[in-house]
Amino acid sequence: MPKLQEIFTRIQKTKKEQRKIRVLYKEALQNSHEYYELTEKLKELKEKKKQIEENVKADFNTEFSRLEDLKLEAETDKEILSDLALNQLIKGEKVEVIDQEENQYEPLFSVRFKKAQ
Repeated sequence: MPKLQEIFTRIQKTKKEQRKIRVLYKEALQNSHEYYELTEKLKELKEKKKQIEENVKADFNTEFSRLEDLKLEAETDKEILSDLALNQLIKGEKVEVIDQEENQYEPLFSVRFKKAQ
């Protein structure tokens, strides 16, 4: 079985190669006149779209306020759900939930690494 450090080093090498290829791709796009023209048109259309969305949002001010409240409530509930699931798992209890259509869900845990300070 490969060691943790070997896999980490392999991932780092792969990411470095991916970055090199992305840089080459971006440089090739920047040298394309047709691509430049299309991106300029796209910027104009996005700005026009944004103005239309802002006008419609102004008409639905109350609904969007409620939408933000619901979003915050859902995020808070997700954190609580995660904490409760982890506590149950630590206690050795079975961890699962069931939705309205009787579909069962089980937790999915992952480990990530971040650079040490």
